[in-house]
Amino acid sequence: MQSLTVFKFDENSDISTWSVIDDVVMGGKSSGKFYQNKEGKGIFDGHVSLEDNGGFSSLRYQFEALDTSSYSKITITIKGDGKSYKLRFKTKQSDSHSYITHFNTSKKWETLSFSLAEMTPIFRGRKLDLPNYKDNTIEEIAFIIGNKKEEDFMLELGAIILE
Repeated sequence: MQSLTVFKFDENSDISTWSVIDDVVMGGKSSGKFYQNKEGKGIFDGHVSLEDNGGFSSLRYQFEALDTSSYSKITITIKGDGKSYKLRFKTKQSDSHSYITHFNTSKKWETLSFSLAEMTPIFRGRKLDLPNYKDNTIEEIAFIIGNKKEEDFMLELGAIILE
């Protein structure tokens, strides 16, 4: 089976192109951060606050367009905190809408795969009346926590692969 590693977190990874976007952009008070642990894994952690109409924190990775026409799924290797997250991607960074799926985490390392064709279109959390993902490119991947409650969170990232 053919696969393409989008990003692998290890001691040689350069995470400078990853960025955290919190609800602060809309007046909220959530605070996420992203860094590498001593093994090189990506750590996205922080606090989601509902104060001032807040409620989310996201981690975004933008890159040159990847051709997805040979792949049918996206696979992530993660270790969560038992909370629910969203995996989101955009076909073009300039798109206003994204494609999204939800996933729950356990407190152990796991590999989760999602069908690209089942990724649903959204804009600002609302499902759009557009078809599911059927394009041939991806230029941005994001992880989001926004469970409509105040909570601390931690998601450890190992790899993102197209298969």
